[in-house]
Amino acid sequence: MKKITDRLFSMQDTVYREFNCKIVRTVNIENMIGVRSPQMKMLVKEFAKDDDKYLFLSELPHQYYEENNLHAAIVSSISKDINVVMKYVEEFLPYIDNWATCDCFSPKIFKKYPDLVYEKIQQWIKSNHTYTVRFGIVSLLQFFLDDNFKPEINDLVLSVKSDEYYINIAIAWYFSYALIKQWDASIYIIENKIMSKWLHNKSIQKAVESFRITDDRKEYLKSLRIK
Repeated sequence: MKKITDRLFSMQDTVYREFNCKIVRTVNIENMIGVRSPQMKMLVKEFAKDDDKYLFLSELPHQYYEENNLHAAIVSSISKDINVVMKYVEEFLPYIDNWATCDCFSPKIFKKYPDLVYEKIQQWIKSNHTYTVRFGIVSLLQFFLDDNFKPEINDLVLSVKSDEYYINIAIAWYFSYALIKQWDASIYIIENKIMSKWLHNKSIQKAVESFRITDDRKEYLKSLRIK
């Protein structure tokens, strides 16, 4: 949608584009405008209230990284109808091509419908598309490690087998949070060395880097590293 694309280019910072492209490595620089986070947040607030947002959401694929991030943020802000949100989620997932867009895609309404979302996640993690799988894992991390947690969720994440870095780093990220939030239900995975060496050690690394886990538990986790 030209109006939105023009607004993004009006906020372009080419120095930031160069920097961000080194972080979001799967996006080519010609597909990145270079808009900093404060400006993006302002645009989200602006266009989330604009009826033109529905036209923008229907225009897939987008050309630019920032358009995708704006798309993810607008869908994430819709809070009235889970069926509408899920429609937009499933339409957009195949077009996600990087970890940053994937991880900022977090519909707030998911908190209200855990059963439906969990059912969908079980489908998403079986996808052949890297970022659909990652979205499923990150959604479990965000919405299912507190009141909605059940031990079978750990088994669901363990069932994901992939050579894709951005899937595996999401798995490690998930288990680091599982160790922080659901220690008793999750520590057996580390004690019994159920995961590959890389996933095992990366999960420990990310957990011990957190300030939300006790020093005693950090030391215990360090002792369980696979050499």
